[in-house]
Amino acid sequence: MKGRVVLSLAGALLALSALPVVMTNSWGQSSDAPPQAQKVAYKVVDGNKVDSDTLQGWKTWRALACERCHGAKQEGLVGPSLIDAFKTLDKNEFHRTVFGGRVDKGMPDFSSSQMMQKNWENLFAYLKGRSDGTIKPGDLQAIDAK
Repeated sequence: MKGRVVLSLAGALLALSALPVVMTNSWGQSSDAPPQAQKVAYKVVDGNKVDSDTLQGWKTWRALACERCHGAKQEGLVGPSLIDAFKTLDKNEFHRTVFGGRVDKGMPDFSSSQMMQKNWENLFAYLKGRSDGTIKPGDLQAIDAK
């Protein structure tokens, strides 16, 4: 009897592990993000109005001229598409990349940038929102802007 219970439990756990992982952002929207993707807090209304932190992320993107390599819509030019990359890229890997660069591939090291040091998590949130499709390309404004 004991063996059947253990076998049944093992079978149930195996069945559960085969289910897809569905993650939600802080507003309860589901996505098919892989387990290594982390929840990212950003708020967006009408595709181009965002919370103040995400707005700072976008301003960092613009100030550091990231579009020169990744494109104005983050779809890639000489650098890779960040729309695609952020489907699986986690916050830790993003941090390693912006603060260490990938010099052999042309990605500079932004560790000496005060703006990046202050806003890297905001930039991550902005790019995650772009990748999720909730933040539209182009200029952004604060949610409470008139």
